[in-house]
Amino acid sequence: QVQLVESGGGLVQAGGSLTLSCVASGYTFSNNAMGWFRQAPGKEREFVATFRWSGGSTDYADSVKGRFTVSRDNAKNTVYLQMNSLKPEDTAVYYCAARRWRLTMTQDWGLYDYWGQGTQVTVSS
Repeated sequence: QVQLVESGGGLVQAGGSLTLSCVASGYTFSNNAMGWFRQAPGKEREFVATFRWSGGSTDYADSVKGRFTVSRDNAKNTVYLQMNSLKPEDTAVYYCAARRWRLTMTQDWGLYDYWGQGTQVTVSS
């Protein structure tokens, strides 16, 4: 059974930083496309970043480019989302996602097969 488990969310003041973690289990990810998404109350799920489990380039949403960074520790089956210079508009539930058979990175959340339960990030002004 494939599981993605996010952690690291919390309450932070504007300008602060948080690092989210996503631990994968139940499947051997290799070059699979992965993604970080977020959803604020009353809004649609929003693309944050897409990358491959094995490494390489990362595509970021314009709204987070230069502030958020994806990294990975394959030995720990974990990917991270380092979030700096946080803004109140970054407040959302953040989700980690994975594509089971596909290598193609995509911003379309509907094309991901596996999702974590999400972790809440709240940025106060």
